[in-house]
Amino acid sequence: MKNVVSQRFIKCHDKLKAEKRIRSSRAFAMSLDYLPQSLSEILKGRRDVTIELLRQAINKYKLNPVYLFTGDGPMFMTEESNQNFRVLTTITTPESEEMIVHVPLPAQSVYAGELGDPSFVESLPTFSLPDYKYKVGTHRSFDVPGDSMEPTLFEGDKIVCAFLEPTLWESGIKDNYAYVIVTRSDVVVKRVRNFLDESKELEVVSDNSFYDSYRIPLSDLREIWYVRARITPFLPSPQNIQRYVHDEMKELKATIAQQGKLINRLGASVDKVLGNRRDS
Repeated sequence: MKNVVSQRFIKCHDKLKAEKRIRSSRAFAMSLDYLPQSLSEILKGRRDVTIELLRQAINKYKLNPVYLFTGDGPMFMTEESNQNFRVLTTITTPESEEMIVHVPLPAQSVYAGELGDPSFVESLPTFSLPDYKYKVGTHRSFDVPGDSMEPTLFEGDKIVCAFLEPTLWESGIKDNYAYVIVTRSDVVVKRVRNFLDESKELEVVSDNSFYDSYRIPLSDLREIWYVRARITPFLPSPQNIQRYVHDEMKELKATIAQQGKLINRLGASVDKVLGNRRDS
């Protein structure tokens, strides 16, 4: 019994033939570097479509991945919807369970620029988590770059994220939630304010107040991942936490005392000026 994705794939194939965009099923298979006999098995319902065949068909014939995997939207992507779309390469076990691909910090700039090159993604480390929620949908993990999200996320943390389909960006991206945003040249972890409906932009905000917010135009967006969990190597002891709070309080008291001295000096200067005016 073929699965629902295979059924939708067959509908796309049939529509391509009906519109004479392909001459035959054999020509379709050959154009995708796929054995015609194996495609025939899929079309007859004896075999399920493979991830690699889906990837090739999406690239060449603009099959709509959202339709294939959810049944929503048109069968084929328009040029406008395809402009920013990026076909994901996924890694599965022999049992067809999808693995979590990890993108380490040194690979992130390459990841942004490779546009989903399968050979690059396949070279990255993979792992799985026991929680069932990570078995549904596509997940990636990323190293947190820099200190812009402190004190929520620290450099050295790893964040596990769920893929957000481009067709859901406008309605599905929630203000003030944390996302991994892959642009044409970079990978950033930020909180987001969604202005896609108004100005076709996302405003990204750091938890570290040292960094200013800025906006990313829709045309620069490549992938968006919703942050679901953090894996951290840091396990502070209660003593360390108390010392951190003590140091923060000590620094705060010193700042207040310094500001108090400045206010007193300012007050003395004002009194002196006023006294000189009365004398004159």
